[in-house]
Amino acid sequence: MKYVRFRDPAGAVRRGEFENGDVRFGNESYSLEDEAIDVLPPCEPSKIVCIGRNYADHADEMDSDVPDRPLLFLKPPNAVAAHGDTVTAPAGKERIDYEAELGVVIGTQCRHVPEAEAMDVVEGFTCVNDLSNRDDQRQEQNWVRGKAFDGAAPIGPVLATPAEVPADASVRSRVNGDRRQDGSRNQLIFSIPELIAEITTYLTLEPGDVIATGTPEGVGPLSDGDRVEIEVEGVGTLEHTVRMP
Repeated sequence: MKYVRFRDPAGAVRRGEFENGDVRFGNESYSLEDEAIDVLPPCEPSKIVCIGRNYADHADEMDSDVPDRPLLFLKPPNAVAAHGDTVTAPAGKERIDYEAELGVVIGTQCRHVPEAEAMDVVEGFTCVNDLSNRDDQRQEQNWVRGKAFDGAAPIGPVLATPAEVPADASVRSRVNGDRRQDGSRNQLIFSIPELIAEITTYLTLEPGDVIATGTPEGVGPLSDGDRVEIEVEGVGTLEHTVRMP
């Protein structure tokens, strides 16, 4: 099953089922691209826990070592953007990169979750673009300027239940229709259960929180007006544009 959060023509926020390109709620049906509705992020995270260098080929392209434990950093709620949004990057930056990622949406409040029980706390999966301001990321240790700027985490367009997403689901990005990344869920260095167990050792995950599981090789810079697509097999395709002031 797949779900879409949206604002209907009356202004009410709804959660509809998504099937064959249509969003259904009650007796109403809308196209995902219908201008009568606003597609919202599929969840309202209190935080996004991001994983750095969780694909060996991406670590190589960044000239970095593969970490011996998950490399964690956070994006706050102000970073969330939706399918169809235009994200305005921080002004005066030379390099804003796209990073296609599989997002794990948490379904229940949890702490100290064993790996064997980790999938029990997962509501589903979505697409995430971990937009990165490399100018500042390279100059700071906590990556607030580099990773947590407004709109730095487009998410969506749907939440797909775990059964919809294959164990080897592809994770891809396209910029203006040209494919830039083509990885797979089974290339993750640290699996989703390992990530949940590690994260919940240190902090409580809340319903709606998202774990962005890392990006495959092929990251690169964006230009003003670029159209970005993040595709996860079994979820669908998140689309947004970027504005460089």
